[in-house]
Order: sequence, then C-alpha cells, then structure tokens
Amino acid sequence: MKSDAPDKESKVRSALKGLSWRIIATLTIILIVYVKTGEIESALEIGAIEFVIKYLLYFAHERAWAQIPLGSASTIAKG
Repeated sequence: MKSDAPDKESKVRSALKGLSWRIIATLTIILIVYVKTGEIESALEIGAIEFVIKYLLYFAHERAWAQIPLGSASTIAKG
C-alpha cells in the first residue's frame, strides 16, 4: 500500500548512517596518523576530535538534504 506521505529519511536512520560511516572513516584516520607519526596517543586523540566534529557535520548535512525533495522517490514518481 502506497502512502501519500513524502519519502523522508528519519532522524534515527540519518544518525545510524553517520555513526557507521564515522567509525570506518575514524579508524582510517587513526591508522594514517599512527603510520605517519608512530604515536598511538596522537592518533587516538586526532581520531576522537575528528569523529565528533565530522559526525555532527554529517548529521546536519543529512538532515538538510532530507528536507529537499529533489530526487526523492515521491518526486520521481510524480514525474
């Protein structure tokens, strides 16, 4: 049964997508910093800072895009 409600991503889905991506990206930056500096403390500190900042930016970006109907399934179906 098709709903007339617009196809919008939930805040929880945006948060989970951001979290899963940030884990992958943060592990990557920790590895890069460790290989470059040889200092695990610096790598973990930079990774922690990067995780928080980029997660918040990603979430805000996702929520902004969720408000734009361009390219959503409902706007494509309306043609």
